[in-house]
Order: sequence, then C-alpha cells, then structure tokens
Amino acid sequence: MSIKVIFAASEAAPFCKTGGLADVAGALPQALTSLGAEVTLLLPYYRAVAESGEVVEPTGIKFEVPVGRRIIECELFRTDSGGVDVYFLKRDEYFDRSELYGTASSGDYFDNLERYTFFSRGIFEAAKALKISPDIIHSNDWQTGLVSPYLKDTYGKDPVFSKTSSVFTVHNLAYQGIFDASLYHVLNLPRRHFGLAGLEFFDQICLLKAGLAYSDAITTVSPTYAKEIRTKRLGFGHDGILKFRKDELHGILNGVDQTVWDPASDKALPFNYSADKVSGKKSCKAALLNEFSMKKTRAPLVGMISRLVDQKGFDLIRKSIDDIMSLGISIVLLGSGEKRYEDFFRGLVTAYPGRVGVKIGYDEALAHRIEAGADIFLMPSRFEPCGLNQMYSLRYGTIPVVHATGGLNDSIRDIREPDANGFKFKGLNGKKLVDKLAEAVIFYSNKPAWAALVKRAMSDDHSWQASARKYLSLYEKLEELLHKK
Repeated sequence: MSIKVIFAASEAAPFCKTGGLADVAGALPQALTSLGAEVTLLLPYYRAVAESGEVVEPTGIKFEVPVGRRIIECELFRTDSGGVDVYFLKRDEYFDRSELYGTASSGDYFDNLERYTFFSRGIFEAAKALKISPDIIHSNDWQTGLVSPYLKDTYGKDPVFSKTSSVFTVHNLAYQGIFDASLYHVLNLPRRHFGLAGLEFFDQICLLKAGLAYSDAITTVSPTYAKEIRTKRLGFGHDGILKFRKDELHGILNGVDQTVWDPASDKALPFNYSADKVSGKKSCKAALLNEFSMKKTRAPLVGMISRLVDQKGFDLIRKSIDDIMSLGISIVLLGSGEKRYEDFFRGLVTAYPGRVGVKIGYDEALAHRIEAGADIFLMPSRFEPCGLNQMYSLRYGTIPVVHATGGLNDSIRDIREPDANGFKFKGLNGKKLVDKLAEAVIFYSNKPAWAALVKRAMSDDHSWQASARKYLSLYEKLEELLHKK
C-alpha cells in the first residue's frame, strides 16, 4: 500500500513563485508520485494563481476554518500538475493581493499571521473535506510552521490524523515568521505552547520555531546546511533547539527539474546543445552578448542570476570589482534587490562599456539564456541553504565558481578535487573570491581541459529522483516509528 502524503507549501511553480521554495514544491511532489507515493499538494489561492495561465477549477467543496474568534469559510479549487492532485485554499480577503507576502514599498502584509494561520489550519480541514487520511503531512518554511503544533494538539485525537506524522522542511532559516505576542489568540492554541519549548522566541511568536519544536522530523535542503544551522553564525537564534533535535534533523540536497532545465530541448534558447554535441553553447554565448549589445570576446563570460542582497555575496563583489574586471572577463547579470546593488551594477555598464550587461528584474526565459550563454557562473553566497542555479549551471555546461557553504559545498567539487565539476573557495573575503575566479579564467584558456570539465559537469545527476528517494525513506521510517507506539 502506497504512502499518503499531504505536501503543504505557501508557493509552488508554475502557479505562484517568489523563490526556490516554489521550485521544490512544484517538482518534489511529482518525483515522489513517480516513486509510488500518493501526494496531494495544498497551496493558497493567490491572485498570482489566477493570473498564472494554469487551468484551476472550483471543486464546489467549502468548509470552515477557525481563526481567532472568527469562523472563516474556505473554498477549494483543484488542478493536476504532473500527475499530482493540487488543491488551492481560496479566501480572497487573505490571498487576492498583488504579491504573496508583502510589497516592496510597504513590507510584509500586516495580517500575515492571520493569513498563514488560516492556511495552516485549513490544511487539516481540507484533508477532512477531501476524505484524505494522510500518513505524512510535509510542511515547508514558516508559513506552514503551525501545521506541526496543530497536528500534536488541535487535531491530535481526530481519527483522520491518528496515524499521521509531520515533516517540516527549512528552506532558509533566516526567514522566521515573527509576530507580536499580543496576537497569540489568533492561533487558537492553548497558552502552554507559548514557551521556550514551543512558539516563544524572545517574547514573540515564531512560526518557524513552531515547526522546529513540534514536527516529528526536520529536514533542510543540503547536508552542509544541516550542520551550519546548528552554529551560532547561521542558527539565527535557533542553534540551541537544532542541536537538541539533531537526531531528527536531516539534510537532503534539492534536485532540479531536468525536463525544464535541459539545454537539448530548452525552447528559451536560440540554439540547443548537449554534452555530446556542445557546439550550440558557443552560439548561445554569441547571441547573449548580442542581446545585451556587448562586445564579442574570447575571454570567459561570467553569468549571475540572483537576488541582490548581502547574503548572496554582493558586498564582496562590489569591494573587489576592479580586481575582478582586471581578469579580462565580461559579466551578464539578471536580478533585483537592494537599491545600492542595483545602482552599482547599472554603473558598471557605463564604467566598463561593452563588457557588462545588466537587467534589473526577473525574466525566466532570460535566466535560461544566461545559463546557456555564460561560460562561468559566479555564486559567492555568504550562506546558501541549497542553491539551484549552480545545479542549473552544471546542467548547461556553465562552470560554477562558488563559496563553500551549504548546498554549494555539497554540489560543487573543486578543480583540485577528484572528478571536479567547478571551482570552490573557502573564506569570506574578496581576495579569495578573486583568486578562485582567476584560477577559473586561467583554466578556461586550456581549451581541451575546459571542454572535458564542461562535459563532466553536464553529466552530473542532480535530478529530483535521488532526493525523492531519501524523502520517501524518511517517511517510511516515521511510519514504522508511529506504528510501534
């Protein structure tokens, strides 16, 4: 009998997306389904879902969700995505908004605690309405952190969930869902849960901590990150509870959707290519340079696709830019974020005419063209729970230069290691970044060696199948433990 999983997330591609969580929630349920699991994906029905172009239809199912002193009606919508049943919880007062979590001008939405209390508790009411008795509820990040305490308390004695275990995945510990303690009544949880062993975090409510404290298993998105978050530097105040729960903490590296990210069939590319026939990559580089009105060059073209924030190492790049450009490289960047970094990169276009191309914003098709057209992908993140772009880059034969942290450390093998697939530096300073990039530039000049490195990188397997097998194994272990009780 196959394992029944409810996978709950606040975003999932192709319906609604702000970051890597959406890629995971869009792909992992499909990979689990292909291995025989029965997976139901639950999402909020945002305005972005309605505008996604995906066909999402009403089910006619309605149910009530308690939020604080209110009883709020919810309507279910449905679609199919890669063989996975996807249900959306629709309540326009919470989700019919221009953005998912807040706006750039005003910050987070004032009622995010209510919105995601409604969604988290609504997951249980939706399961009951759909007559699903899950073996596992797999929740993700702070927006669904309340699922675990609701399973332990509010729904713990409900026969629908009597044999249900909870898994909570941390995609980025820096985002925690912190709210004023005066709003605790919104949760409808007994006061005993607001304490050091529960939701309390420096006298405030922390939804991320709810998931860490109450879930049966905690996962995060790479083995190295699972170790890093148990330290003061990257624990963001939660290193204590993560050390305490180290036996329930598992690092499972994310995968990539190799049907979407495939240079041999990618419709966003002007030329397709493969590891066995790589000539189209050179044509993609020429087309990308032309798209940005840049000079043709025999030197490496360095690509970057990122949020422009300190976490991604842009302070190191800004401090070292003259040394970086002295290597003779050209740069193409796609991203948005802090104004100081947006202005910095716009200034580079003028400072280095013909050698720098910048687009502020996000463009999915352009992201694919940069992955294909660049020779090197630069990713000097201060911390990176998993990272996906370095794996996309490997797939497209674009050699990553990364800081050895989190998933970057787990997926990239330095040129000095056996079976190398990229370049990796240790230590957060600009000199080490420049030295490692210089090493890549020198290696690039040896065409036969570079061609062998590209072929090896493209042969790496970072499909979701390997990751899904590890999740499935974890689910099965939780089932066995529950049945022994």
